[in-house]
Order: sequence, then C-alpha cells, then structure tokens
Amino acid sequence: MKENITAFNNSGTSKIVFTLSILVSGYWWLGQVINVYRFDFVGAIYEILWLPVLALLFILPIISLVFWVKEKFNIKSLFLYSVLIGVTTILFLVFSE
Repeated sequence: MKENITAFNNSGTSKIVFTLSILVSGYWWLGQVINVYRFDFVGAIYEILWLPVLALLFILPIISLVFWVKEKFNIKSLFLYSVLIGVTTILFLVFSE
C-alpha cells in the first residue's frame, strides 16, 4: 500500500518574509541589549533605520498572517513562524524594562 504524500514547498515570498522577520527581530533585540550610541557611526545607522524597521515590525506579521490563511493554515509554512517571530518581538519590546 502506497501513500501519496505531497511535500509542502515554501515559496520565495515566504522565505523573504521569514528572513525579514528574523532581521527585524534581531535589530530590535540588539537595540535593547547593546548601547548603539557608544560609537557615533553605529548610532547614526541605527537612527536612520529605526522608522523603516518599526514599520516592518508591525506590517510583516499582518502580511504573514494573510498569506498563511491563503495557504490554509499549513503548519509547515514559514509564514506561521514569521507571525510567531513578529508577535514575540513585539511582546519583548512591550515587556522589557
């Protein structure tokens, strides 16, 4: 008896959204843990990037949720993990200090 198991393939969009979610989470985590204003150059880069990254922090989980619904709530989808990373990052920022 053969079982027909179809493998789930993550799309390029899901990989991009997942990677952006990790980068945004890392940006905010490093901003909380490290003194970014110790060096002028790092502080300037941090200040330039904070507004686009803040927008991505709230937009990426919504986009991920929409795409995850379109994929019929597949547990193997990277969109699910992008939502979890985004929500975890927001909760980390709200409840830290």
